[in-house]
Amino acid sequence: MSSNLAKVEQNEKSSEQLEIDDSLQEFRETLNEAIGIMNYPSQVFEFLKTPMRFLEFSIPVQMDNGETKVFQGYRAQHNDALGPTKGGIRFHPDVTPEEVKALAGWMSLKCSITDLPYGGAKGGVVCDPRLLSMNELEKLSRGYVRAVSQIVGPTKDIPAPDMYTNAQVMAWMLDEYDHIREFDSPSFITGKPLTLGGSVGRETATSKGVFYALELISEIQKIEIKNMKVIIQGFGNVGSYLAQYLHEAGAKVVGVSDVLGAVYDPKGLDIPYLLDNRDSFGVVSNLFKNAISNQELLEKECDVLIPAAISGVINNRNADKLKCKIVVEAANGPTTKEALEILDQKEILVVPDILANSGGVVVSYFEWCQNMQGYYWTESTVDERLKEKMTDSFLKVYKTSQKYNVNMKIAAYIEGIRKIAEACRLRGWVKY
Repeated sequence: MSSNLAKVEQNEKSSEQLEIDDSLQEFRETLNEAIGIMNYPSQVFEFLKTPMRFLEFSIPVQMDNGETKVFQGYRAQHNDALGPTKGGIRFHPDVTPEEVKALAGWMSLKCSITDLPYGGAKGGVVCDPRLLSMNELEKLSRGYVRAVSQIVGPTKDIPAPDMYTNAQVMAWMLDEYDHIREFDSPSFITGKPLTLGGSVGRETATSKGVFYALELISEIQKIEIKNMKVIIQGFGNVGSYLAQYLHEAGAKVVGVSDVLGAVYDPKGLDIPYLLDNRDSFGVVSNLFKNAISNQELLEKECDVLIPAAISGVINNRNADKLKCKIVVEAANGPTTKEALEILDQKEILVVPDILANSGGVVVSYFEWCQNMQGYYWTESTVDERLKEKMTDSFLKVYKTSQKYNVNMKIAAYIEGIRKIAEACRLRGWVKY
């Protein structure tokens, strides 16, 4: 993609950088609130507010022009009381240590909510992969693995794709790890190509999980998915597959956005046309003369708003302007704490990220299981087990929100903390 696209995204993100940098603080504030409701001692908060391990490192890469460029990389392992840590690696120019630590904490809660034998982790590299050649991207991917090789592995910490990384990046990382360890280890990483031990259904897992969560909340709210008006903010891997599933279910996707802008039509967009004509980064707004901004799209009228891109897009500047009934968080941390309070006052129901977008890590767990067993499942088996996990997790969180009379985000934290805290207590790490 061109450097112009990178500049557009950088300008768009600059106004949201405050919300992104606040992600760790917001994680800690919500964590503390939920722990208070559960009457756990302060030592539980003190232990869970910070990753157990955090590695910061430099990755030198010889670029195609012969120069050596040094990239900054990170890996956070939040908590491994329940098992090896698990979490994606993102390549993005706005990656920060605070964001990576927050994402690792959210992943711990996500794994606990969905009853997976994992703790949470997250990694990142400060870069713009759209400005790198395939050769440079491969060198960067291999360099990342060399930097973290001592603290990752099938029984230590299992990476996966995240923002701007994909199955090819996972393949390079797997190959580098195999060379370092001198044995074949497909269970080291998930989100791989099928040929190298990937699981069917992994690429679409996050989107399907969000769709299943939307099905459940639509039943509770008595809003049929057929003819439901939906806006999807973000048209990358998650947003585009989600648009496809919604279209097939009879919903009207009235708006979508990308890094350049957004398109909106109250009668419904031609989703098959958008899917056929998007570029490799999910850009479609450049196909239309009447494109609007991402901000304008968020404030358009709809039944369901699904932020599926970056953190902090729903904040105290725009939350009061939202005209939806339900927000389903497909992205990580798209709604700030201040914004959530405003949405609660407006009685807009928010299905939180650590519940709604957990389909990705669920099917990553399925892939890990298949790799460890050397036995691979059919797509129908993966989908059936994913839906079962999402349904059980959703109902558990919803019942907790009713029991404690709290919003679903607090309820999700309560359910996530409960199992982690118990595992820490049994191991003797905390006393209560």
